[in-house]
Amino acid sequence: MRRPPPARRRPEPTVALINVVFLMLVFFLVAGQVARPVPREVELVEADFDAARAPDDALVLRADGTTLWRGQPTEPEVFAASAPVERPLRLLPDRSVPAATLIAVAARLRVAAQGRAVRLVTARSLAP
Repeated sequence: MRRPPPARRRPEPTVALINVVFLMLVFFLVAGQVARPVPREVELVEADFDAARAPDDALVLRADGTTLWRGQPTEPEVFAASAPVERPLRLLPDRSVPAATLIAVAARLRVAAQGRAVRLVTARSLAP
């Protein structure tokens, strides 16, 4: 009596998985947004947590206490009124801004935010 041939195992669908991952990579590369560069005269504050890229719509606080939005001088209240409502407000301070100035500008921004989140943007620290 003859035995039936052993059942062949189906190969694993790794090629299909690789194709899906590759297509996702291409999608995210195309759909990703390129950040606007930080002004050269601004040195970011360092922090111990991971920071993403500098956001496009952030209020830049220069060392002399002036604020810029999209490269133009502006006040924190004008920035808060003009920024999209669905996003948190971001404050990008220069490293050499005095703490009192940073706190004052952040307080003005927080009042103008009317309950929206206010985030402080810093550079990633490489120290352990």
